[in-house]
Amino acid sequence: MRRYIDVTLPYNRDIPAWPGEPKPEISRLKSMDRGDDANVTHIDAAVHYGTHVDAPVHFIDGAAGIDSIPTEVLIGPVTVVGLPDADIIDAAVLATSPLPAGCERVLFKPRNSGLWAEPDHPFDRGYVAIAPDAAEALVAAGVRLVGVDYLSVEPFESEDFATHRLLLGAEVVIVEGLDLRAAEPGSYEMACLPMKLAGADGAPARVVLWTDG
Repeated sequence: MRRYIDVTLPYNRDIPAWPGEPKPEISRLKSMDRGDDANVTHIDAAVHYGTHVDAPVHFIDGAAGIDSIPTEVLIGPVTVVGLPDADIIDAAVLATSPLPAGCERVLFKPRNSGLWAEPDHPFDRGYVAIAPDAAEALVAAGVRLVGVDYLSVEPFESEDFATHRLLLGAEVVIVEGLDLRAAEPGSYEMACLPMKLAGADGAPARVVLWTDG
């Protein structure tokens, strides 16, 4: 029997934003309670909020925008890798959890997902992220999409954004802000569909996994 798992965070103001960036303003432009014919919601938001996809142009000036990411990269088999004891996802950690041969999409599930049990928690600067040497290893392995269960693939203290630059420079799609609590480590099919914002450096996305197992 097919089982679907929505690994998308609810899009509201209850989750943390990246420090220094605003939370979305969500309001009713029209409301039937006020006598309008329909309800119409207005959103004023940064694109890198909640569950979202980074486009190459986010850190590579002149590179492709979110609307140019190939659909075939965003949909297909994916491996969820559980790393409950990792403090950083580096090359050494990857070596202890080898990816399946030919793996093109991987979602990392360290301890971050547990934070989403309280979605309104203060931003956690100690989240588990991907080190540059792991990014290099993923590129070398032919991975085309990397997802994480907090708001950045990059360690918070990074000053050169090497992880982003290595992945996006190799046209590896980055998915951030996933809630993987219900996804056990293993193999799934995935659909990750960001808004098609022309030329944008990122976009909110709905991400769903499924398995017939």
